Amino acid sequence: MYVLDTETKKIVEKEVTFTPGFYKIFDEIVVNAADNKQRDPNMNELLIEIKPEENYVSVQNNGNGIPVQLHKKEGCYVPTLIFGHLLTGSNFSDDDKKTTGGRNGYGAKLCNIFSHTFTVECLDSTNEKKFRQTFRNNMSIAEEPIITKITKTEKKKGDYTKISFEPDLARFKMDYFDEDAVALLSKRAYDIAGSMANSKGKKLGVFLNGEQLPIKDFKDYLKTYTDMEAPVAYEKVGCWEIGVAPSNDNGFQQISFVNSICTSKGGGHVTYITDQLTAHLVKTVKKKNKGGTEVKPAQLKTHLAVFVNCLVENPTFDSQTKENCTTKKGKFGSECTISEKFLKQVDKRYVLFIVKRPGIYVNIH
Repeated sequence: MYVLDTETKKIVEKEVTFTPGFYKIFDEIVVNAADNKQRDPNMNELLIEIKPEENYVSVQNNGNGIPVQLHKKEGCYVPTLIFGHLLTGSNFSDDDKKTTGGRNGYGAKLCNIFSHTFTVECLDSTNEKKFRQTFRNNMSIAEEPIITKITKTEKKKGDYTKISFEPDLARFKMDYFDEDAVALLSKRAYDIAGSMANSKGKKLGVFLNGEQLPIKDFKDYLKTYTDMEAPVAYEKVGCWEIGVAPSNDNGFQQISFVNSICTSKGGGHVTYITDQLTAHLVKTVKKKNKGGTEVKPAQLKTHLAVFVNCLVENPTFDSQTKENCTTKKGKFGSECTISEKFLKQVDKRYVLFIVKRPGIYVNIH
């Protein structure tokens, strides 16, 4: 897995031991917070705290918050309904075209269920109320919510939502937050900073344990990967950001995101871009090849590192961990046709490099 080296502040590829369920309950909260940026472009802060010695995690975002009011039908406060009742999400219908990471309303509740304590705090400047409620013992105990009237200073600062929790580590066969767990969770803060750098509205500042991450854009984010070369070509096409570089000696590599979700195993969005690249490269090599053997797309793919950051309508995945996006290109809700300028950059800086690698036998001069 790619994880954060907490000393160098670089992302490194490392063999780690981790529990996907533990990783995912954290990730669901982070993605929920990032989703709010699409609902409110004025959101400009995302604060993440990871305190392994206290078995404590918190995620806070500003921007339009959750209404602190009683739900007419259910008879409880809206934040209680969202985080403490099952099957109450707002993203169920596939008829609604959404490019958020959350889909069915389970994610945050699963974090609640798999935690010793789970606390929801939110400020609603419209209703001038602040809400706080703690759930205990895997959501089996719901303390009474505390509702207070906000001050003028709080109203001026604006809405926010904060989720803090103490995961029930025994459920994941863990005794404590080890180094691998901290490195994996910390890396997600960098992911969000990179994948949302070009989002609409105000620039999003992502903070990890009180320190703002120095990532200006997606290209900046990719520089944190120590074992990859910087992209030889990069471009933004609508809601797509793509890049390509020579891979390392381990074969094809990909760094990709769908709606801020890290798709560590890739998927249809990566295939969509990679197929365009290899089809072009095959043509380029064929034109320049003087009597060499024919090169297949699969051979060229082995030497590619592809970077994709995109928004997909109602994305589908092969598991709840959402590592592999199964959405096909006809369902993306957008297109990304790679430009001639991008492809020329690839030809100029990449083709001669790739054909000199072992296993590629062509005669290019």
